[in-house]
Amino acid sequence: GTRGRNVFLSAVHTLPVPATASVIIASHNTRPYLERALAAIGDGYEVIVVDAASTDGSPAAVRERFPHVDVVELTQNRGYGAAVNAGIARARGDLLLVMNGDAWPRPNAVGALLAAAEREPRAGILGPRLLNVDGTLQPSVRGFPTPWRLATEYLFLRRLAPRSRLLNAFYGSGFDHRRRREADFLVGAALLVRRSLLDEIGGFDEQFFMFNEEVDLCYRARTVGWSTVFTPEAEFVHVGGASTAPVRPAMYREQLRSHLRFIRKHRGAAAAERTRRLLVLAMRLRALVFGVTGRTDRRRLSLNAASWLASGDARWLLDRSSEAAPASTA
Repeated sequence: GTRGRNVFLSAVHTLPVPATASVIIASHNTRPYLERALAAIGDGYEVIVVDAASTDGSPAAVRERFPHVDVVELTQNRGYGAAVNAGIARARGDLLLVMNGDAWPRPNAVGALLAAAEREPRAGILGPRLLNVDGTLQPSVRGFPTPWRLATEYLFLRRLAPRSRLLNAFYGSGFDHRRRREADFLVGAALLVRRSLLDEIGGFDEQFFMFNEEVDLCYRARTVGWSTVFTPEAEFVHVGGASTAPVRPAMYREQLRSHLRFIRKHRGAAAAERTRRLLVLAMRLRALVFGVTGRTDRRRLSLNAASWLASGDARWLLDRSSEAAPASTA
């Protein structure tokens, strides 16, 4: 009767609805890798490419070869987070796979990430195992930056005890990357993010032009009870720095600036200033070490960074507009 029909309809409406997935790729002058990524992903998902003012013909190539892909062209490069946010605003999925333009999934990797999201309802962010182009591991499990952890990285301390949490928490204490693990944060080359998490905490902080925007997202997720989960059964290849090599000094400064920005945002101005002073000393030490070992390119990079870090206090360095704006999002 009617009552039975109403009970049936009520039961139908309480059944879990399968999550929909969208793929968002932020790209800047990564055309050959981008085409490889799109070929690997296929047309089983909504795919959005956000192009940040590329000059290599990427948008036209994507439209020609992959007509199912939605291409969003930005008139200027405002950074990785801004590009991803533009894609998120356009996407319809409940699960959002956000990717660099120089990363692509190995077979079944996207499906493995989506399956993991079904098993991990409290995971707001899930990340795959990253591989270099030659198939070797690209370590991606990290610990949130603190002044001490940055010291262990830039003063070479982590090399004294790679598996020590005291000296190498920034790099996951030598984690072997072969098993599931909850992490502070994961390298952002490819991350599956729940829209419900973004509805709660907002998207990427666009103050981070490049580097640490995923760190900040994972940190904010942690503060409201969501976890970040490393998912080794899903594997992605990540080239890394595909379009940053020509502007490496500016990118290195931007990486250091992003550390300072993260520390100031989450630990305060005084901690950021202490971190700046520590990094000045670290860069000068690195220049000495690289000079002794004959690494002249690394020595110049370190001296350039030390000079920049010493040119003003943390507040001054952070309140200036990014020098890297013409550069890359990959």
